[in-house]
Amino acid sequence: MKRRTTRREFAKATSVALAAFCARPIRAAISAPVKPPFRVIYSNDTTNILSCLGPEKRNVEFTDDLLRGSIREAAGVDAHFLQPGLGWLPWWRSKIYPAEAHYRWLRDKHGVKGVQKIGRYLLAGGDMLTTLVATCRDMGIAPFLSFRLNDGHHVRDLAKALEHGRPTPNMARHYWENYRRFRIGSDTSDWDQGVFDWAIPEVRDYKFALIEEACANYDLAGLELDFLRHWIRFGPGTGPEERAAITTEFVRRVRVMLDRTAADRGQRRRWLCVRVPAIATVRPDQGIDLAALTKAGADMINLSYSYFTWQDRSVALAREEAPDAAIHVEMTHTTMTGRATAGSGTQPFLRTTDQQFYSTARLAYEQGAKGVSLFNFPYYRYHVTESIGPFHKPPFHVLPRLKDRAFLERQPRWHFLSQGRKDPVLGKRLLPAILKRGQPQIFPLEIAASPTTTLDGIVRLRSDEAIADREIAVKFNGRALAPAPFVEKPLPHPYDGTWLGSVDEHACFKLSASIAKGGTKQMEIEVKSGSRIRLIYIEAILP
Repeated sequence: MKRRTTRREFAKATSVALAAFCARPIRAAISAPVKPPFRVIYSNDTTNILSCLGPEKRNVEFTDDLLRGSIREAAGVDAHFLQPGLGWLPWWRSKIYPAEAHYRWLRDKHGVKGVQKIGRYLLAGGDMLTTLVATCRDMGIAPFLSFRLNDGHHVRDLAKALEHGRPTPNMARHYWENYRRFRIGSDTSDWDQGVFDWAIPEVRDYKFALIEEACANYDLAGLELDFLRHWIRFGPGTGPEERAAITTEFVRRVRVMLDRTAADRGQRRRWLCVRVPAIATVRPDQGIDLAALTKAGADMINLSYSYFTWQDRSVALAREEAPDAAIHVEMTHTTMTGRATAGSGTQPFLRTTDQQFYSTARLAYEQGAKGVSLFNFPYYRYHVTESIGPFHKPPFHVLPRLKDRAFLERQPRWHFLSQGRKDPVLGKRLLPAILKRGQPQIFPLEIAASPTTTLDGIVRLRSDEAIADREIAVKFNGRALAPAPFVEKPLPHPYDGTWLGSVDEHACFKLSASIAKGGTKQMEIEVKSGSRIRLIYIEAILP
């Protein structure tokens, strides 16, 4: 009796066959690539267009004018990356899975009555990619499709949703008909285990088919494969080597398709970007090998910290792994979040300031980055609840300045380490840290070079509890720092009342410009007297 092929054996055999197919020579019309020219790229998640309007505008319909406005307000960038939803439904005119078929299936199969705003837009003939391409061409910037490869929003309590006839319309028929076979976790799992297992060829094929349709039918300048929304793509039965092989072969398959569709449409090479974890130590678990991905055809690497603006050595390490790729470091609306008060999206968040954007960009350029990217940028505006306000207009004025190296070098420096939040993509974090009395700890801090700076600055330590009664000693590269009075805003910014922390939660110290010339600095922190402290944020600011 013939032995039955296991799922893993089938996946591996498929991968080998696919690799052989993808290794075939591509059409001669596609020449060897030069470096991508983009310095500043902007990600638009589309859903912000309605979710950030404010409670007084909740009845506004989704329109092409709103979409065009969300693209135009990000003026000064080089490329606009549009993310059409969660990557399960095509938010364009699709023959693979038309909107009409999707909503008819929800109605006939599950009795879902009514259609949400995006659905009404699609059923009326709306086409986001047509609007994206036309608007970007008018602005002289590059239109990219950014495609989420395994987004897990709205996948909790699936059986209960079906039982009560409320399957979320954001997920395609493909998801609802296959989630029992393809998902990684159980029915009660959180979003990170309700996503599909990429070891299964049908899972990859579904995503590829949608991507291919978009690239075949629209004059896109490029494509971003988003491996981070969300980052779980494999179950525990798939080892690191197989994960890397599957991921790399998918990128190679997409590269071949991009070249073919570009030639078919008479275009030059289309750029391929991969959005991947910035932290090198977590990439192997996700099947991300930067050297292999660039060899497979990725032109651009977008290093993401998932939800945060971050400062570390990730760009330098990525340059060592993939010296030929254009590397961008991602920045967002926040550098740290607190504990949610009533579900996702209700957590307080510390706004990224102009000078933190500028300093993070400087560090990236000094480490060899081609440019920077912006993610979740509109969420300075109202979203979810007033309790995490006050809200502000996003600082769009920083966007064109992020490519101006001379401007950036003239700016004050605002460097930091943050606890972020508990997030696998951040790997093993330095913060939060518990500092016990008499047990000093050392924290590395990246400082942008500025040899002409003569003005002294400040170091601020922040806890999530009162620490004013502690005696704390700080050494900066071996030099002891003198205590300094608390300053709520070491550099000007407009974000009053937005979880800035109280005076009792801070300890501040004078920082001499002479010892902060630039590079990796070692900050030694010791509690001399009083009980231990829990440290969540460290800053070094030089005017």
